[in-house]
Amino acid sequence: MSDIFEQVQQTITQVNQEQPANTQELENFRIRYLGSKNIIKTLMEGMREVPNDQKKAFGQLINSLKQAAEEKFQTLKSAFEAQSESISAGSIDLSRTPEPLPLGARHPVSITMNRIIRIFEKIGFVVADGPEMEHDWYNFTAMNTPEDHPARDMQDTFYVVDAPGMLLRTHTSNVQARVMTGRKPPIRIIAPGRVFRNETISARSHAQFHQLEGLYIDEGVSFADMKQTLYFFAQEMFGATKIRLRPSFFPFTEPSAEMDVWLGMETEEARRLTKNTGWLEILGCGMVDPQVLENCGIDSEKYSGFAFGMGIERQALRLFNIPDIRFLFENDVRFLSQFSQVV
Repeated sequence: MSDIFEQVQQTITQVNQEQPANTQELENFRIRYLGSKNIIKTLMEGMREVPNDQKKAFGQLINSLKQAAEEKFQTLKSAFEAQSESISAGSIDLSRTPEPLPLGARHPVSITMNRIIRIFEKIGFVVADGPEMEHDWYNFTAMNTPEDHPARDMQDTFYVVDAPGMLLRTHTSNVQARVMTGRKPPIRIIAPGRVFRNETISARSHAQFHQLEGLYIDEGVSFADMKQTLYFFAQEMFGATKIRLRPSFFPFTEPSAEMDVWLGMETEEARRLTKNTGWLEILGCGMVDPQVLENCGIDSEKYSGFAFGMGIERQALRLFNIPDIRFLFENDVRFLSQFSQVV
């Protein structure tokens, strides 16, 4: 008699495992277990073969099977009816043309910044970060630009009125200052990030933009090391075969220079970018001023280093032939979707 008990138990397991996916499958389930010629009735016919002392237990098992089938049917029926009511109420219009999911795109500034970061990572530079709202000491004083220094006039700064001494950083040099005060040489970092200056917004300038600065400090670092590092960057980024360093001034480096890359005069694009000179200015650089090292607690007699910095938007405008910097900040999907396939 154990066979008939086993069949009923297996049927209960089968009922619990079935998962009708639509109303037609649910109707098949009802017919199979609750219809006029259902499986349960067939199993009930085995009652006459069950010994009298086991009939009660068998009957209870059959009732459990029937109850399981009914509960499963009622639960699924209610769920399908609720779904049908939702569709009929108009929350789901199955006849409507599906809306496409637009493909996201990296921002051209992010594309350019990531490309520059990958180049410097090849030669051992690591990314460092710092706050956008910064204390005056890290942004200016530590970088050899005290309150009365005329170089402060070069950068019209946003100061925080309710927090004396605080400002929106005008360059990512604050990251260099924080790294130098918190870490011992050798130091080899790049500091990408957003900066702010109170400038008139136009096709070529904006009150917020992105910079990437680099810093290398160790024993015996020379101007030749800086030149070769930046030459490697120019080759990787622009395919340039020649670079040019022109004397310049920055308060935190001495000597200082502007760096140009040779794009030539062979193509119309090169002539346009270089204003018919063949040379394209891309960044500023120089040897770290010994006073900056001393300000940050580094022995300038033992260590030397170089630093450089460039505007990311300027590189992006050239890289993608974008005529107006304001396009980069307007969040116009028509403009940004052009870069969905760019890596």
